[in-house]
Amino acid sequence: MSQFSPEGDKQTLAHYFTDVSKNVYPVGRLDYDSEGFLLLTDDKALTHRLLDPSFAHKRTYFVQVEGDITQQAIKKLCSGVEISIDGKKYMTKKAEAEILPYEPELPERNPPIRFRQNIPTSWIALTLTEGKNRQVRRMTAAVGFPTLRLVRYAIGRINIEGMKSGEYKLLDEAIKNRLFIK
Repeated sequence: MSQFSPEGDKQTLAHYFTDVSKNVYPVGRLDYDSEGFLLLTDDKALTHRLLDPSFAHKRTYFVQVEGDITQQAIKKLCSGVEISIDGKKYMTKKAEAEILPYEPELPERNPPIRFRQNIPTSWIALTLTEGKNRQVRRMTAAVGFPTLRLVRYAIGRINIEGMKSGEYKLLDEAIKNRLFIK
């Protein structure tokens, strides 16, 4: 879980980061079935800028979907799709979406996604400027291609390329500024 406080028998950040200050929090949490870029900070101004919707910073996800995704589905993702949030209809903002012509180099998933020999999968890059609960999963399902694996690849121009699972980097001011480049 991308939180420090315990929740049931699930492992949390406290299992991996034992010497972190009590003032450090994850910003832009990932749900239990998602993985990738997670920012931990005690910088309140940075947290505000990353969480306040008025700043609309970019977040890029690599998404493995069930089936051979179509250009029509990609166009729908780009123009916005209707999803349900807490039982209410919501039209997502325009996004950037493209089919990845390769399977991205990512750490092995544990546990692995379900595998069905007769059903192909596709990878897309999806960049959002908003962050509704389980939005990526709801968007891909709305266009007919359910999410199998979801990896937050980048925030702004900072990404996880070449990093191993559990690896972390300290952010300096130059790197922090790259979080908000559009």
